[in-house]
Amino acid sequence: MTLKVCAVSGGRADWGLLTTPLAAIRDDNELELQLVVTGQHLAGHNSTSLDAIKAQGFNIDARVDMLLSADHPVAITKSTGLGMIGFADVFRDLQPDLVLVLGDRYEIMAAVQAAMIARIPIAHICGGDTTEGAIDEAIRHAITKMSHIHFVTNSDAERRVKQLGENPDYVFNVGSPGIDNIRLTETLRPDVLLPSIGLNKYDRNILVTFHPITLETDSEQQCTELVEALKKLGNDIGIIITGTNADTDGKGVDHIIQKFIQSQDNVIGVETLGAQRYFSALTYVDCVVGNSSSGLYEAPSFKIPTVNIGKRQGGRLKADSVLDCPPKCSAILATIEKALNFDCSSVSNPYGNGFASEKILKILKSIKNPRSLLVKKFFDV
Repeated sequence: MTLKVCAVSGGRADWGLLTTPLAAIRDDNELELQLVVTGQHLAGHNSTSLDAIKAQGFNIDARVDMLLSADHPVAITKSTGLGMIGFADVFRDLQPDLVLVLGDRYEIMAAVQAAMIARIPIAHICGGDTTEGAIDEAIRHAITKMSHIHFVTNSDAERRVKQLGENPDYVFNVGSPGIDNIRLTETLRPDVLLPSIGLNKYDRNILVTFHPITLETDSEQQCTELVEALKKLGNDIGIIITGTNADTDGKGVDHIIQKFIQSQDNVIGVETLGAQRYFSALTYVDCVVGNSSSGLYEAPSFKIPTVNIGKRQGGRLKADSVLDCPPKCSAILATIEKALNFDCSSVSNPYGNGFASEKILKILKSIKNPRSLLVKKFFDV
């Protein structure tokens, strides 16, 4: 019997990490891939993420529009409810044997709740991490408790998932699939990359991504502090800024960043770079700045430093290349200046060696009776 694996993606936050595991599933004769898109993939008229998914050879089997019309808590809560309603219909129609999800966002939680109630086993990638400054932490742990198979990215996460009472036999430390992408992606030369994003050539360059801090109320103030620090760097450093998540205060953060981009000749904004251009940028820039998990997951593999601002990624496992700083202009500026002269040539990435997808595929193929996973026992530590 062919195992039908239904993967759910809510946007670029998870798609970049899902690509290689889903390609492995798609190309295997013993598994059938179903792909459902939701969240940011369907938000806005200028989103190019669906075209990118199709260009990578994936078919989209269903769409769940959560109507992400605003970024305040009431709107996001209602969108999550709409997501559950939509996933209930999709899972009824697709009849998957297993639902595969990644991460810690409310879009994914909606899918997992619907799958749990529909009695569909759930496999979860990237459980067990901690992010003390965001609601992602609670969502991630909640998804862990609703899931049946756990593909964690590091030994600390493995220990935490087991501490949550999950069956040790179904907790697998496979590493981060994002590292697989790095291994498999052919990067672009600077003379190809820079024209594709509209940035002139500079001797030094930084890549910036800043997301709202969902457990704090000063996301816009923190973003303003970051922008002020970037201004003080001067005009002789090229700055690439990628888009923000659709979280509470996201539109306010985006407004501050867009205003900054429009006022500076040395700054370019790109909503999403896609895997090839993103990794190409990481080979070219001198450091990564912001509060995105990518600065912890992927950047260390490129031997470049990460300026990690504030508490959003608090508690995550970090390579020696990650430099933490408070969300204040002077501290951010000082840490960026340190990063631009920081030697990361001997840094190793603690999130694996780039073969997570092969491990995930092998484990999924070993499942002969998915429904036997549904009844879970709490394993005391």
